Amino acid sequence: MAARRVAVTGLGVVSPLGNDEAGFFESLQAGRSGVRRLDAPFSQRLSIRIGAPVGFDGAAHFPPPRLRMLDRVSQFALVAAQQAVEAAGLLRFEGWRERAGVFLGTGMGGAQTTDDGYRALYADGAARLPPFSVLMAMNHAAAAWIGIEYGLQGPNLTYSTACSSSAVAIGEAWRRIRAGETDLMLAGGSEAPLNLGTLKAWEALKTLASEDPEDPSASCKPFALDRSGMVLGEGAAVLVLEEWEHAQRRGARIRGELIGYGLCTDATHMTHPTVLGQARAMALALESAALDASAIGYINAHGTGTAANDVTESQAIRQVFAAHADRVPVSSTKSMHGHLLGAAGAVELAATLLALERGTLPPTINLRIADPACDLDYISEGARKVSGAGVAMSNAFAFGGTNAVLVCRSPDAARAVQGVD
Repeated sequence: MAARRVAVTGLGVVSPLGNDEAGFFESLQAGRSGVRRLDAPFSQRLSIRIGAPVGFDGAAHFPPPRLRMLDRVSQFALVAAQQAVEAAGLLRFEGWRERAGVFLGTGMGGAQTTDDGYRALYADGAARLPPFSVLMAMNHAAAAWIGIEYGLQGPNLTYSTACSSSAVAIGEAWRRIRAGETDLMLAGGSEAPLNLGTLKAWEALKTLASEDPEDPSASCKPFALDRSGMVLGEGAAVLVLEEWEHAQRRGARIRGELIGYGLCTDATHMTHPTVLGQARAMALALESAALDASAIGYINAHGTGTAANDVTESQAIRQVFAAHADRVPVSSTKSMHGHLLGAAGAVELAATLLALERGTLPPTINLRIADPACDLDYISEGARKVSGAGVAMSNAFAFGGTNAVLVCRSPDAARAVQGVD
């Protein structure tokens, strides 16, 4: 059987820039930062007190009995999934659930529940923990809840490959649909790491950005000469991936098409990326999409703001794209929403799809003077209106060396493919 095409027919976003696709994209277009000084009581115990939190009240979405069973990471995922399902118009149809599944990525899982439990046991001397602690903390909880919510009887898997987790989840869902194993997948990621224990652990790694002395919101500076590290954020994104003809039969609105996926591993070091590994993942994604590098009109970079990643990724792009590297626009939306760890790939693919759909590429903010070793077109002037950027690449690289790259088409470019009405 020939490989089947995979459309994106819905997406949902919960992020530091807004809790729906409209608010999220408006903030991206405006170059608005979601980074700020954390105001939680525990922040006084942090050496680095900046982050990119989500303005989110779980009680506005879930009744109290259910809320007591949901870690913050599952709350984000369920709300993003609801947006995606509603945007795709799925609830008006029957008969799609048997061949539909969920693939979700997360690096930390129910980190808030774990942190609360350890504090209760070791600091407060609690004799027992809440009865749902295990079900709330386990990495698979968010994906399982989404499957239960919509009665999805296909495969339900959680991927945890650190910062590439949700890109891997989306790519593997794409593979399942292409191979004919499923017709529809809810795929994405969720992360909620902004608690004392997790933040103190990240402080110890010495990878977090120091607070900008003039403006805390400007602390994340990918590719800039004065960058100092990453800023942790939280949030979720879920996409509805659907076999093309399945989507057409039900009259779904096509939001884009996923056409390529590259996955490989550096296999050299836990924290130091390699040009070879990142370049190989991009090349594999282009190969799977049957495209030359010159076809790419935009790259959403991993762009963490760390010294090692930004130079490595720039060199890898140059290696793969050769002369086209000087012509392809690149941006890191992490400069605005921070690094969402396991959810980063999904949120950034959502940003990429929206950029292609609306013809506006998001900027890399806070980039005043580029590192001379980072010598690409990083869209530092503000959002860029474009025409004809019909194909884009989204990069997600991770501690442990798992590199995942996704390639997508705009709705217009997808419809223009030969044989599509």
